[in-house]
Amino acid sequence: MIRNLGAQNSIFNQYISEIRDSVIQQDHLRFRYNMERLGAIFAYEISRTMEYETREVVTSLGIAEVPVLKQAPVLGTILRAGLPLHKGLLNVFDKADNAFVSAYRRHTKDGGFDIQVEYVSSPDLTGRELILCDPMLATGASLVLSYKALLHKGKPKHTHIVTLIASTEGVEYIKRYLSSEEVTLWVGAIDEELTAQAYIVPGLGDAGDLAFGSKI
Repeated sequence: MIRNLGAQNSIFNQYISEIRDSVIQQDHLRFRYNMERLGAIFAYEISRTMEYETREVVTSLGIAEVPVLKQAPVLGTILRAGLPLHKGLLNVFDKADNAFVSAYRRHTKDGGFDIQVEYVSSPDLTGRELILCDPMLATGASLVLSYKALLHKGKPKHTHIVTLIASTEGVEYIKRYLSSEEVTLWVGAIDEELTAQAYIVPGLGDAGDLAFGSKI
């Protein structure tokens, strides 16, 4: 169920190190681009698990038989932080349909927060492979709620959840509430600490603000 791409040495970890680096993070363009590159690597790795069919391709010299994707996936993202990661996935799965979920933390007077899902835009997911991305998996609650909101658009054949940095608590939450038969979790790194305000440590900070600027 858990695929940790950062557990093996590859250029993938170079990009992870850069999105964590507080100096490099000051360049919003570079931060977004690194997220895109990570998304493309996730897409390639996920593509290796998908179904293919052989297609004849006419070249200038003859006919080549080439295995191609049997069906393009649906790419889902949680607004707004997930947009650069989503773009990296879309650069690889360029024929994919797309889904968007508006989910956010609504902070309460006692210092806690509730997760609110306000908007879902999605094609029919019935029998499709869904790739749902969010850069940070902190408590895991927003991802589970977003996934369940998307189920109103049909039951996917299988769902791949993609996140750059996850907390141990968030991973356990996903394992507790989502079946491994339905979901595969793809992560770039897993950090052990989660603060009382549900921020991952060392994490990388607020991915949405780092990509698009601070918000009120």
